[in-house]
Amino acid sequence: MPVNLLDFDTAGLAAWLESRGEKPYRARQLMRWVHRAGVAELDGMTDLPKSLRATLAGEVVVQAPAVTRDSIATDGTRKWLLSVGTGNGIETVFIPETARGTLCVSSQVGCALECAFCSTGRQGFNRNLSAAEIIGQLWWANRALGADLAAGKRPITNVVMMGMGEPLANFDNVVTAMRVMLDDHGYGLSRRRVTLSTSGMVPWMDRLREACPVSLAVSLHAPNDALRDRLVPINQKWPLRELLAACRRYIDGAASAPDAGDLDDDPVPAGLAAKWQRAGSPRDFVTFEYVMLRGVNDTLAHARELVDLVGDLPCKFNLIPFNPFPDSGFERSHPEAIVDFQGELLSAGFVATVRKTRGDDIDGACGQLAGQVQDRSQRRLRREPMEDTRA
Repeated sequence: MPVNLLDFDTAGLAAWLESRGEKPYRARQLMRWVHRAGVAELDGMTDLPKSLRATLAGEVVVQAPAVTRDSIATDGTRKWLLSVGTGNGIETVFIPETARGTLCVSSQVGCALECAFCSTGRQGFNRNLSAAEIIGQLWWANRALGADLAAGKRPITNVVMMGMGEPLANFDNVVTAMRVMLDDHGYGLSRRRVTLSTSGMVPWMDRLREACPVSLAVSLHAPNDALRDRLVPINQKWPLRELLAACRRYIDGAASAPDAGDLDDDPVPAGLAAKWQRAGSPRDFVTFEYVMLRGVNDTLAHARELVDLVGDLPCKFNLIPFNPFPDSGFERSHPEAIVDFQGELLSAGFVATVRKTRGDDIDGACGQLAGQVQDRSQRRLRREPMEDTRA
């Protein structure tokens, strides 16, 4: 079976070429053609020797997941359903904005975690995606959006690992894909423009700090263990005390000088800049994602508890109005409750933003990605009798 070049980062491809008696530096050329130029055919890689192209012909391919549905929302958000075989499909979302374009990338077919408010979690779990299937989402989206990285035409400026799945549960493949995103021979994104979102797999957060420190977002969603145990069940294994300690370690380990041109991504109030500079730079902080659920986690008491929980940890809050899906059992917080909650955080000196809902008319908003999952976990079968009983 041919080797998929999308499965490699530069170091891995150099090692593979060297094992075949080829010069390792050819990996950089191949990476530039595949990722920067978006070329899939060896014949188009004109600065490679014909002898090498002939040797690799039939042995390598550039193969991303195939698109089975392309949907565009009224606000310009675009969602692709990509086939990953055996009846499974993943979803990838592009969110265009005035100053940036963000691609939301999936890491698993379904999700093995069961966060109560997430549509993806309701679909069950099938398998991890390969590195090729992860980076292939970015490769395909760049082609579909007419990118020309060599000419500076870059419709995708930011990547968030916030699609289907828990990225840290697919650690090796996700790290390989992110290294390609960061590589100047790949997509040349800075680590502040690549964000990984985790529900709180503490040991793997520490591994990520050492292996590929990108911007970190944590799905928090509750200010205490009792509530988070219910909303984010992984909290029962790694409770808030351990999670926040891992966040502090991540900041300390990932701290470095800011990348040029990136500080305008998330403006920092002057009063907080000094505190965050102690961690290395104003951009070295954790983003806490907090879905706003009516009557569940959205009171002023919850907000005050949240302030006490994080203390002086360099962080910002991203408040996410709940995006409904069938039989979720939750409702979106009232707009007034969200504003009051945000105000409580702001008055305590924190950055707190409210995420604008994008793509909800194509089920492309946060928490709505479902794809097509041939569930191996039998989660839906276990849930159906319980739901019937409640009815």
